[in-house]
Amino acid sequence: MQDMKKNIIIKNASQIVTSSGFSAKFGREMSDLKVIDQGEVVIENGIITAVGNAKDLPPTERLDNFYVIDASGKAVLPGFVDSHTHFVFGGYRPDEFILRLRGASYMEIMSYGGGIFSTVQATRKASKDELINKGIKRLDTMVSFGVTTVEGKSGYGLDHDNEIKQLESMVELDRIHPVDVARTFLGAHAVPHNYEGRPDDYIKYLIESVLPEVAEKGLAEFCDVFCEEGIFSVDQSRNLLLEAKKQGLKPKIHADEIVQLGGAELAAEVGAISADHLLQASDKGIQALAKAGTVATLLPGTAFSLRQPYARARYMIDHNCAVALATDLNPGSCFSESIPLIFALSTLYMGLSIEEAITALTINGAAAIGRAKDIGSIDVGKKGDLLILEYPSYNYIPYHIGVSTVEKVIKDGKLIFDKRQTSPH
Repeated sequence: MQDMKKNIIIKNASQIVTSSGFSAKFGREMSDLKVIDQGEVVIENGIITAVGNAKDLPPTERLDNFYVIDASGKAVLPGFVDSHTHFVFGGYRPDEFILRLRGASYMEIMSYGGGIFSTVQATRKASKDELINKGIKRLDTMVSFGVTTVEGKSGYGLDHDNEIKQLESMVELDRIHPVDVARTFLGAHAVPHNYEGRPDDYIKYLIESVLPEVAEKGLAEFCDVFCEEGIFSVDQSRNLLLEAKKQGLKPKIHADEIVQLGGAELAAEVGAISADHLLQASDKGIQALAKAGTVATLLPGTAFSLRQPYARARYMIDHNCAVALATDLNPGSCFSESIPLIFALSTLYMGLSIEEAITALTINGAAAIGRAKDIGSIDVGKKGDLLILEYPSYNYIPYHIGVSTVEKVIKDGKLIFDKRQTSPH
């Protein structure tokens, strides 16, 4: 791996590819990739200080202070941002996958006591060290797919101690692992058994007994809620998100995944940074998201795994939404860290161009977690989070279906993954 030098130069890249800018890209803007042929990127002390065609850049002095990567015949992109995951959890649920193959629905499995509740039971039993060790392995896998920043949600505790345990595990993972972890409080992921039939009381419990500590200790940046028929209503979701907003957490919403409930409209109303899933979002809700500037985060791996229709990505982009893509890694509805799968599904079945998919997994993913000013594109002043493909063009990403084309990953100006090496960092 990289030696102790603090600076890095990537030279001779066949393409440097980026959706350049410092905020989300909306509608047609998502197609506007900046592609630099025979490009060069200079990173000093973890920050990009120069990018362009080598002949247009001033010569770099003190080359002996730089770690040099020759990217001849290879494309360079921003590190991917996986802006919706549930990657810290205990236990697995392969039995539910078999049940779905036999025709059981996601909500039916939940009604039997499976689904989220199965993972809650396993996560409550797991120690913090166990959650951290499993989290490290999953982050390592994400790195191999080119992910340099990930969002992680709680929501498998459904009580004070275990929600805090999940969030504290992510705080530690953010500290010890090269990948940056943005944290989301999702205590309102389901109504726990001890509050069965009393969702209003559970929301009150979260507001009074869990949310204040999450906010005071800075354990999360965002508050999410599963706004869905039979889970939490629009009114209950609004109540929680507005209170979280008062305490400094930015709203996110699991919206209109299974039925059209008005979650997209609520996301726009409360100024949510993102509305996620959106398989059943209405025309009115989609237009409201575009007007509010809320990122529409789509999770095609989940629709694929559940054999559901995909979210209307093409309609959203054509109506000026900012669309992001993410894996939704979780032990139930989408047990996958595969960025190549997301590229394939979004381009083959959701109507996105390759350029739009890249934007959705870089700058718009960054915007969905409030970090577009710092990551998500190869721009001077941003963090040196990059990936280098094995191939000369970004078109190879979806073309090599379901297989990672990532050769190297650079995080904060340090080489943390090389496919030719055995250790990811």
